[in-house]
Amino acid sequence: MATEDELRAPACGGGGGGATAIDDLPADVLALVLRRLDGASLAAVGCASSSFHELATDQDTWRGLCLAMWPSVRDALATAGGEDYRALFADAFPFPESSPAPAESPALTSLPARLVSAVDLLHGDVSIMSRVVETDTSTAWFLGSPFRVDALVQEGFTAPSPITPSELTLSWILIDPTTGRAVNASSRRAVAVDRKWLTGETVARFTVVLAAGGGGSGVALDACVTCDDRHGHVREVSLRVEDDEGGGVSGHDGLAAVAAAMASARRGKGAEAAARRRYEEFVKGKRARKEWNARREGIVDLCCSGVGAVVFVGFLVMLTFR
Repeated sequence: MATEDELRAPACGGGGGGATAIDDLPADVLALVLRRLDGASLAAVGCASSSFHELATDQDTWRGLCLAMWPSVRDALATAGGEDYRALFADAFPFPESSPAPAESPALTSLPARLVSAVDLLHGDVSIMSRVVETDTSTAWFLGSPFRVDALVQEGFTAPSPITPSELTLSWILIDPTTGRAVNASSRRAVAVDRKWLTGETVARFTVVLAAGGGGSGVALDACVTCDDRHGHVREVSLRVEDDEGGGVSGHDGLAAVAAAMASARRGKGAEAAARRRYEEFVKGKRARKEWNARREGIVDLCCSGVGAVVFVGFLVMLTFR
C-alpha cells in the first residue's frame, strides 16, 4: 500500500530540485482522478493519508462507482431509505465469508421484516434488465413457505439479440432497510448452466454458498435465470435458498441465513475463486448425500422385500401343514 511519501513525485521540468506532492494538486482535480479507480483501489488510497481519506470517502465518488456497477441501487437505496453508497459497496461487492456470524450478533436476534432486492442482469457488457423488488418478510406465509424472491416471472422479456447463457452476468444485492446492511446474493458469473431438453430452456445458476450455524454443511443462495436462448427470451429471474440435500429452505430459516451473512465478515482478495470452490464442495457433498440416501433406501427396500418374502413363505408353509 502506498504511503504519503511514496506518493511524492519529482517536480516537472527538472529545475530547482524541488518536489511536488500529489496532494498539492487541487482537490477537484484529485477527485476526478479518484473517480476513475475501482472500489478496492479507492479504499486503499483512502488509507494513504488524512487528505486522501477525506477525498476517498466522498459519497458522490462512491455513488458514481456503485451506479456504474449496479444501476438498480439508485432506486433500491431510495426504497430502503438510505444514501450511504460507500457502506453499500463495502457490504455488497465482496462475497460473504464462509464462517457464520456469531450467535450473539444483534442481526440474528431479530430477522429483517423487509428485504429490498437490487437486481441487474447483463449479457456481455450490455444491461438487459435492472429491477428493484421489495419483499415483505414478516408475514406467516413468507416465513412458512420455501424462501423465494422473484425479480421476473411469467411476463418475461425478449433481449435485443440472442442470449448465450454463459455470457450472462447477474448481480443480486439484498438490502435490509432497518439496519442498512446488504449482502451479495449471487455469483457474478454463472457457476452452472443446465439445459432442460424437454422444455428447450436453459437455467443459468449464480449460486453463493453460506455456512450453517449449527454445524451443518451450509445453505446456498441460488439465483437462477431461466431463458430460451434460441429466441433471446428471458422467462424467469428468481432467488431461492437451498439446503445441503437440494431441498428448499423455509422463509424463516432462509431469512436467518441471509441475516447471518449480512452480519458476517467479507472476504477480500481471492473471494471469487474461494466462492467457486465452496460451491464445488457444496455440490460434491450434495451429490454424495444423494447417493448415500439412494443406497440406504435401496437397502431398506431390500430388507422389506426379504421380510415380506419370509412372511409369505411362512404363510404358505403354514397352509401346507395345516
